[in-house]
This record gives sequence, C-alpha cells and structure tokens, in this order.
Amino acid sequence: MRFLPYEPDQAWLLPPSVKDVLGEGHLCFFLHQVVERLDLSAFEEEYGEEGRLAYAPALMLKLWLYAYGLQVTSSRRLEQRVREDLAFRYLAGGATPDHWTLNDFRTRHRRAINDLFLEVVEVARGLGMGRLGHVAIDSTRVRANASRRRMETEPELRQRRVKTRRAIRRWQQQCDAADPNEEPGTQVEAGYGEQLEQQLAETQQKLQKLRKLGARQLSVTDPDSRFLHQSGGGFTLGYTVDLAVSDDHLLVGQRATQAVSDRASLLPMVEQVQATCGEGPQEVSADSGFFSVQNLKELEPRGSEGYLPDAHLTGELKKRRGPLKMAGDSPPHWRMRAKLRSPAGPARYRRRQALVEPVIGVLKEQRGMRRFRLRGLSKLGTEVALLCTAFNLTRMWRMLTKR
Repeated sequence: MRFLPYEPDQAWLLPPSVKDVLGEGHLCFFLHQVVERLDLSAFEEEYGEEGRLAYAPALMLKLWLYAYGLQVTSSRRLEQRVREDLAFRYLAGGATPDHWTLNDFRTRHRRAINDLFLEVVEVARGLGMGRLGHVAIDSTRVRANASRRRMETEPELRQRRVKTRRAIRRWQQQCDAADPNEEPGTQVEAGYGEQLEQQLAETQQKLQKLRKLGARQLSVTDPDSRFLHQSGGGFTLGYTVDLAVSDDHLLVGQRATQAVSDRASLLPMVEQVQATCGEGPQEVSADSGFFSVQNLKELEPRGSEGYLPDAHLTGELKKRRGPLKMAGDSPPHWRMRAKLRSPAGPARYRRRQALVEPVIGVLKEQRGMRRFRLRGLSKLGTEVALLCTAFNLTRMWRMLTKR
C-alpha cells in the first residue's frame, strides 16, 4: 500500500489527550490556566440558590475570551464552534451551552467583565509587562449595530408628541362621556390610555436624549449611537472607543463613549491608567485631537510628561521643518511647543504611532472591532472589555512563548 490508513468512520478520531493534537503551548491552555487563577466571586454572586443548575462562570468566561481572541463575536457562531472546534470543546469541558445561554452570560455580568480587565492587567504587571514609561492614547470610531436609514429627527418626535397628547385628550373626553352602565368601547378601555401614556413617555425620553447628546436625529434600533466624523472623511453611525497602550503594547485603559471630540477624553484615560495600574504614566502621547491648553495644565501636576501637539504643530512635525512659533499666552503651551521642536521631541511623539495604532489595527482587522454586535452604551462597554481582555491575554501568551 502506498497510502496511510484512512477510516473516517472509526470509533476514535482523536487521541485521549487534547494536548497531543493542539500542543502544550496552545493558547487555549494558557487561557485556561489564567482564568483558573482569577477571582470569579463577582460572577458567582449573581446566581441564587434556587432554580436550575447553571454553567460554571469559569467555563463561560473561557469560551467568550477565547472567542473574542479569534474574532468570534456572535453567540450563534460560538455555539457552533463549541460543538465543532477542539480547543473550544476543551475549554467547555464537553458541555454544549446554546447561544441563548452564551449571550445571557455576556449581557448579565457587565460589571464583573469590566472588572476582569483590571485583573488581567494586574496579572500581566506581575509578569513584568505593562511598562508605563510611555503610554500612548488614541481613539477610533466603531460602527453600531444599527441602520442609518431608521432615524428619528427632533421635528418628527415633536410632532408625534403633539399627536399623542391629542389622542390622550380625546380618550379622556370619551371616558367622561361614556355611560358607566354600558360596556366600554375599545377606545375607552383603561389599557388604551396606559398605552398612550407610555408612548408619550418614550417620546419625551427620546427628545431629552437628543438634547443631552446635542444631536439632530436619533437611531431607532440603537438610540445611544451617534453620527461621528471619521478620520478618513465622512460620518459613521456608531461609538467612540478610547484606548491607552503601554510601552510594551499592552492595553492599560479602555472605554466606549458617545464623544464627538477627543479633547475631553485625555484626562479620564490618564486617570484610568492610574486606577488600573496603581501608578500614572511617566510620558503620555496623543494626537492633536486630544490637545487643549487645559489638558496641558492638568497633566503637569500629575507628574506625566505630555506630548500633545496642537493642530499647527502637528503639520510642522510631519514636515520636520519651519521655525518654532509661539502660540497664545499660556506657558504650558509654550513649553509643549518647545519640547516637541527639540531634537528628541519628534522621536518621542512618533512613539505614539508605533504603540497604539498597531493595537487598533489588530482589534479592527483581526478581532472584529469594526462593528459592534450589541446595542446600547452599557452593553458596548462589556463588548469592549472582552475585546481588550482577550487582546491582553493573547499578548501575554505571545510574550511568554518567546521567553
């Protein structure tokens, strides 16, 4: 015989040990070891003593973290992979949770999943990663799970409010004119009035949200989403994701916002790095979108050396020529310009591009962060936390395998 044996219908297609197929250094085994050492009490406390038995939080967490590490963000797709993929089957311990259960876990434990990001950063810091010599901060726009065509404008909502109020008045008049000894009609029934009141309240909430966001229109499918300007031009209906990356390409800060401008995001991200790592960054770099004189003034007392060019200086740094120009009457602004025009300044600022932009590229191209699966700002925070935690775990795994 010139060929190896081929029997697809044999009883055992795999050896007794999964490691014989995947190899001991596979990512799923590393992820399993890390999650087993984490404190999952916040997940466990969400389950009561009554009701049917639930899947262990460690099992569900491993599945989702490994899934986001492989760009599997759909609960239906994850259910399929758990049944077919060997690494997923190992992490599930042979269990086969359905997509309803998987999605419920992701949306149920929002706060615990966000706290998990902090725990994983602590583990990485214990391994000598997450160096804060230089922290680069940037933002990116991510499309929402919403249709651009299904929008409600403020005039439409105001007109709907007027019509609903008129309908309520007509219903009240019919109630007053109805004979209590006769059977009420459908328009006089109490349920119809409650329905109108609910419609009016929902319209009021949408109008208040429009005023709060400062927007002209609201998405029907995802009211929290906004039209945001993209760096390449045009607008996208979505959210802003802010990221802070350490000197060794570890995510040490993350959040999802509705912010149209990046200017107000710099200081909250620096504070988040401080809270996550227990210390502030020595150097902070960000592009001109994060620049403001107030940000420069706030950075100096924190002991962080800032590299934040204004829009004019950004053009000068790209050309690397031109005289140093003073701007405004703010000493922090003068010092920033002088620092960035010094011989070492442009190199320190270009460090931002080498740190944070590759991370954003990986998250978008390899991890599916071009469009969110969930809807609503609070749920998106969970999705961003899972994406960033999974990225940090794969980063730790790669760094450890190189040692």
